[in-house]
Amino acid sequence: MTRLQHTLARLAPLLFIVAVALIVAACVPGTGSTTGSPGASPSFSQAPLEPAVPGVNPISTIAWLFTPIFQTLFISLVLLDQLFKNILLAIVTLTIILRVLVIPLYRRQLTSTRQMQMLQPEIKELQRKYKGDRVKQQAAVQEFYRQRGINPAGGCLPVILQFGLLIPMYSVFSQGLTNHDITPMLQVGPINFAEILGIVCPTAATFDAAGHVTNPCLQSTVYVFGINWGLPEPVTTGFYILGFGVAGLAVVSSLLQVVASRMTLPAADAKIDDPNTKVQRQMAYFLPLISILYGGLLPAGLFLYWITATIIQIIQQYLILGWGGMFPLFGWYPEFARNHSPRYPVKMPAVKPVDPSQPSAADRAKPVDRELTAQSTIRPNRTRSGRRGRRR
Repeated sequence: MTRLQHTLARLAPLLFIVAVALIVAACVPGTGSTTGSPGASPSFSQAPLEPAVPGVNPISTIAWLFTPIFQTLFISLVLLDQLFKNILLAIVTLTIILRVLVIPLYRRQLTSTRQMQMLQPEIKELQRKYKGDRVKQQAAVQEFYRQRGINPAGGCLPVILQFGLLIPMYSVFSQGLTNHDITPMLQVGPINFAEILGIVCPTAATFDAAGHVTNPCLQSTVYVFGINWGLPEPVTTGFYILGFGVAGLAVVSSLLQVVASRMTLPAADAKIDDPNTKVQRQMAYFLPLISILYGGLLPAGLFLYWITATIIQIIQQYLILGWGGMFPLFGWYPEFARNHSPRYPVKMPAVKPVDPSQPSAADRAKPVDRELTAQSTIRPNRTRSGRRGRRR
C-alpha cells in the first residue's frame, strides 16, 4: 500500500489535472460558451457565473455536487481579495488557510508513511518466510499490521483530499476570475456578498481577438506583476517556444514537487533498497517535471496555489520526516543533511498485546486437512450400487 501512496502522490498531478481541465470546463456553473472563431470580427458570449442546477445530463449533476465547495472557496477568495486589494495575496492566504485545516490529516499521513517505511525490513522478512505461499504471506502481513496498529490505507485520505480540491480551485481561477458578472455566485440565501462588499460588475462581457474576457468583474485586482491569474501564464507573458507556452510558475512548481516527493522517501540505504525503491527514487526526479508540459494550459492562479501548498508541505515534512530521501541529489550530499534528526520524529509503533481467544490471520488462512476435504467431496456409493442392481 505504500507503493499506492507514492503512485497517487506522483502521478496524480499529471493525470488528475488533465482530467480537471477536460471535465470542469464542461461542468462549471454558468460559464457559457463561445461561438464562432477568432478572426477579423469574432463573436463570443459568456453567461453570468451562476450556481449549477442538477439535470438529466450527468455532467450537470457533477457540477451541482461541486457547486457548494466551489462557492465556498470562491466567496472566500473574493473576501480576501477585497481585503488585500491584491489577488496574489488573496490566493496565498486562502491556500495557507486550507493547508492549516488539513494539518492533522496530513500529519497522520506522514506518520503512517514513515511507520510503514520503518517496518519494511520486518515486512520483507515475513514475505521471505512465506515465499511461495501468497495466501499465508498476505495473512501474515495483515496480522503484523494489526499487531502494530497500522492501517496501510490510512495515508491515502489526505492525498485524495488534496487533489480533490484541485477541481473547484481550477474552476475558481479559470471561471471566477475571468467572468464579467460574478454577483449570482455571491448570493447565498438571503445574504448578498456583492452588496455587502460593494461589488458592481459590468452588464456585458467584452472580448479580445482570442476570445478572452477583457472586462472581468475583478479586473482591478486580478492583474498582479502583469499576469492575469485567471488565464494560463503564457497568455499574458507571451512566452512561447516553438509555439509551446512555457510558464515560469510551472517550472517553480515542478522543482518544489521534486523536493517534496523525495523527502517522503526513506533515506537511501544500499543494504535494504530493493529494485522497487530504486525505481521510486528515479520517478521522484522526473515525474514532477511533467507539470511543465501543462503549464501553458492551466490558470496561473492554480500554479500559485500549488506552489504555496507545496512549500507548506515541505515545511511540515521537514519537521516530521527531516530530509528523508532528499539526499544524495545527483550525487550531492551536504553536511547539514547528514545525521539530521527531525524536530518531531516518528516513533516505531509498539506491538499491541494479542488476544489469545482470537485466531491469528495466519491460522485463519491455513487450509483444511486434505483427507477431510477429499472425504467430503467423495460421493456415496448408493447410486452406483443401485444402478448395478437394476442391471442384474
